[in-house]
Amino acid sequence: MAYRVRTVRDNDEFRQALGAIGHYFGWEPTGDDATRFGKLLPLDRTHVVTDGESIVAAAGAFPFELTLPAGPAHCAGVTVVGVLPSHRRRGLLRRMMETQLRDVRERGEPIAALWASEETIYGRFGYGLASMSIVVDADRTATGVRDDLPRSGSIRLVAHDEALRVFPKLYDGVRKRSPGFVSRSADWWQGKQLGDRPEQRRGAGPLVRALLEREGRAVGYALYRIAQEGSTEEDWKKTVKVVEAVGIDDAATHELWRFLLSIDWTDRVAAFGLPVDHPLLLVVDRVNKLRAKLYDALWIRPISVPDALAARGVTSDGRVTFEVASDPLFPDNVGTWTLEGRTAKRSSRRPDVRLDVQGLGASLLGGFSFAQLARAGRVEQGTRGGLARADALFRVDRAPWCPEIF
Repeated sequence: MAYRVRTVRDNDEFRQALGAIGHYFGWEPTGDDATRFGKLLPLDRTHVVTDGESIVAAAGAFPFELTLPAGPAHCAGVTVVGVLPSHRRRGLLRRMMETQLRDVRERGEPIAALWASEETIYGRFGYGLASMSIVVDADRTATGVRDDLPRSGSIRLVAHDEALRVFPKLYDGVRKRSPGFVSRSADWWQGKQLGDRPEQRRGAGPLVRALLEREGRAVGYALYRIAQEGSTEEDWKKTVKVVEAVGIDDAATHELWRFLLSIDWTDRVAAFGLPVDHPLLLVVDRVNKLRAKLYDALWIRPISVPDALAARGVTSDGRVTFEVASDPLFPDNVGTWTLEGRTAKRSSRRPDVRLDVQGLGASLLGGFSFAQLARAGRVEQGTRGGLARADALFRVDRAPWCPEIF
């Protein structure tokens, strides 16, 4: 039987496409699921592999903006990638992913980004690990925000409609200056981020929306649920499961976490996907009680090297030259490129840094320095002082952070 790669044609095919990844989570999408998700992921950006009349694999790409150190850039947010277990090891994932990447290039998006279900999958397609994240599972009764930090504002719980009016504006203000943040549409906020359908709760309670105000002005918010677990009085625990906590400045962030770590009648506070330099690590009085663990976060794939470099830009006067030695899909990315300001052009200059397209992807958010990448064998120095020069021009003030998995 011949396999074919194409985009989905209608809502029912979209439902089947979601089922390719849903299979691994015990989820059988309904028509209503497909309709809701179709508001976020366009059908013409959802590729599938067909075996006769059956859809056996799928991959989608959200039309995002992703914030780079120089500002937001168009980005394909790769999602719902899955191949049914009956069709593994037949090259279907490669065909589908390469078709998707060519489609992204035709749309003029300079980069693609994803969260990897397994770390070993996407490097072969040119993705580089660009950021790390922290997961905390804090003992709430044993730690809290330091007493010497001044209080800043007050919290009140708000209903869905007020959250929908206020929270997106706060998020966008932070997003546009925070590498790793992605844009959210009105439908995204309505149905996904502030959605509270039973299946979104995953065994926890209803979504709680907390607004932080300072002198009558909204300066931050937190979304969380409380989960109750245990079968006996001795092992009964309540966990505050933080969906997201965003403050417009450090003081707001401190105050949000002071609140989350002081909710009465709860035992633990769990949060996923915090940046590695999150202030929480230093504002609590007992950091080990956070039980922080490190995980991979965003993977980045430069689609067009000059466009990706131009979108990344450099943070000060000067120029840096890269030799891109290989690209598994786009041979025109291979060559020497000089970046100056927000302009990247082919160059005959000696390269400061030699790397493959995966190594370039790993550098774009500022999550890893070129010196780090060189120590890991991901890049090489091309000229004396080249790594230091590249690091000086790619310097960032904060670690990248994507607050949610997409």
